[in-house]
Amino acid sequence: MSVGLFVSLLSCLQANANGFATLSGHGGPIMGLAYSATGARALSGSFDYSVGYWPDISDETSKPIWLEGHKAAVNSVAFWGKIGAVSGGDDFALIIWDLATATALHRLEGHKGKVLSVKVSKNQKLIASAGWDGRAGLWDAQTGKHLRWFEGHKSSLNDVAFSDDAAILYTASHDGTVRSWDVATGAQRRIETRHGFGVNRLIINDAQGWLVYGALDGGTRVIDIKTGTVLADITLDRKPILSLALNNDASRLAVGDGNGYIMVLDTADWTVARDFRAVKAGPVWALAYANDGRLLSGGLDETIAIWPLDGRIAAQGPDKQPFHRPPAEMENGERQFVRKCSICHNLGSAPDRRAGPPLGTVFGRRAGTAKGYSYSSALTSSNVVWNEETIMELFRIGPDALTPGSKMPMQQIAKEQDRRDLVNYLKRVTRAHDTR
Repeated sequence: MSVGLFVSLLSCLQANANGFATLSGHGGPIMGLAYSATGARALSGSFDYSVGYWPDISDETSKPIWLEGHKAAVNSVAFWGKIGAVSGGDDFALIIWDLATATALHRLEGHKGKVLSVKVSKNQKLIASAGWDGRAGLWDAQTGKHLRWFEGHKSSLNDVAFSDDAAILYTASHDGTVRSWDVATGAQRRIETRHGFGVNRLIINDAQGWLVYGALDGGTRVIDIKTGTVLADITLDRKPILSLALNNDASRLAVGDGNGYIMVLDTADWTVARDFRAVKAGPVWALAYANDGRLLSGGLDETIAIWPLDGRIAAQGPDKQPFHRPPAEMENGERQFVRKCSICHNLGSAPDRRAGPPLGTVFGRRAGTAKGYSYSSALTSSNVVWNEETIMELFRIGPDALTPGSKMPMQQIAKEQDRRDLVNYLKRVTRAHDTR
């Protein structure tokens, strides 16, 4: 496996007078965040297929180290031990990393669907994973060896969490249930709660005897682990719940939703301590508390926000993301590009940190040959040359059929006129970049 280590010249930490800061460098939405138990280290996972390792976010000159190895979007990250990390992605795999050398120690395969969540046990010996194949996986953190599957949910899994002693594993599923399992045997203990709508996120607090979950319909509830009683219903009118984070002393719980808001709760009485709009457009996909009490958040705009949570807070990011522009503002070809292509490709001639190669010189270019972009072997050996016909065919039958083995996610455009409009739009806007 080839694992690259790149430090982007554009990556930076920017701070302002009130303590708000951003970490920049990713080329796609931020899907996962984690903060180390000690020090000021952070991890980020992105749609750009990369894991960002931030050795010291307290240093304004700090730059990320890029961990490259996933073949699709990275959904979840976690620290392991003093110098390790774990990540899970849309490529159905987990990777255990050595942060000291920025290399992959083990690639963990076996899931038959996306890996949405990875967690490390408190004793640092075990890794759990939640997969869209409806299973949770258990892995040896030192060797990467697969230990067992936890099966019984009726739909995809979105999150996992260990008890403090690593004897129990909790799982959250799209089937609307939270379940607990015996880690030693793999047997289901019980269904902790039946919410009905899919459960997206889960946090366990063994010391205080509760779990919190966030669901697709916006449901956010606190459950007594022993009795299953609802201790508090902290649901607001925003949905879905996409992220949860608990601070070091478990006194504050942060909840991120699809409307771009972050709610911070006092866990002593479950009252709202802060509730603010974090981004002007898009969801809050990821949250993590720093050791100093600041809150890290991530979403569509490719940057990580660091919130001081004191004083005045203003929503960050652009007023609109390209994905949210009203259709009436765009011609049909541009609309197809925004919906199907823009999250992975730029329209220039040089690659950035997005998941796909630039499209500025795509016409007449053989697949797998854009300078500066790291392709899968399936593309570098391809004989496909991109032109009107092949791009039309790509979106008619899908990349899995035209370029099997490529990293491009499944994309199809059903209507021929939509495909034609996209091609015409690409021809027009990329002409200025094509100097061949």
